[in-house]
Amino acid sequence: MKTVSVFAPAKINLALHVTGQRADGYHLLDSLVAFADIGDRVRLQSHGPARLLVSGPEAVAGLEGGDNIMWRAAHRFWPPDLSLSMHLEKHLPVASGIGGGSADAAATYRGLLMLQAAVNGGERPRDPTAQDARDLLEIGADVPMCVLSEPARVRGIGDQIEPVPDLHPYPVVLVNPRLPVSTPSVFNRLHSKENSGLDLWPDQFVDRDATLDWLCAQRNDLQGPAVVECPDIAKVLEALDGQEKCRLARMSGSGATCFGLFERVHQATAAAEAIRAERPDWWVRAGRLNGGTKAAPQLIRSTT
Repeated sequence: MKTVSVFAPAKINLALHVTGQRADGYHLLDSLVAFADIGDRVRLQSHGPARLLVSGPEAVAGLEGGDNIMWRAAHRFWPPDLSLSMHLEKHLPVASGIGGGSADAAATYRGLLMLQAAVNGGERPRDPTAQDARDLLEIGADVPMCVLSEPARVRGIGDQIEPVPDLHPYPVVLVNPRLPVSTPSVFNRLHSKENSGLDLWPDQFVDRDATLDWLCAQRNDLQGPAVVECPDIAKVLEALDGQEKCRLARMSGSGATCFGLFERVHQATAAAEAIRAERPDWWVRAGRLNGGTKAAPQLIRSTT
């Protein structure tokens, strides 16, 4: 039996501009995404019954069903004649705008490549193919960027990914009011689908102050519609913005999770503690960006 463990980091849209809509209904985006060291954990075993077990503080009823996006990845990338058992340790809220399901599917894909190599006696996974990229995009528009799990500019429907290797690893606080938000409903409330893309792209992102100034001038076009859909998002943004050292408070994706960027880890930790004390009913976590460095699959056990 061989077992692979994969970290599935939360995806954060630091900026998200909706620039159009295709005839097939897909929206066109221009977004800067980063990944936190906060996330789920996926474990894959080449033994046992074909099943998905879900545990962890954010496990909810229904996640173990056959419509879980992890099964879609498994059906595409694991031979049907081989056993596969999956375990999801859920730490990210569902339907929260930080790519939880997409991150889980992406982690499943990364893990399956390593697991198949281990089963076949290889030392390293095969390289991703162009067909892999097409299949991943079909599974979910956010899945390819979550496979990368590195800061990137993402355009089109999620198929145009340009890595941003020098983004500063800002301390971050993530807050969710524990209210799910429907992505289609938020998009339906968006009055204009034809908006400008991100401002003139900086030559580099290593200057953390200049990057923050640039980020503050960008926007999330879905934030306004999401606040109408879920007014508690405005309360979350107010709580983050009210922290003395918060440099930027904004919603991620289609909500309801919002993020606050800070300059120092202790500032983010103090802000998270203050918000948690004020609103113990909210989901609040502090961490750092660029958590995708933890996303490489690990072969944790190999037995017969």
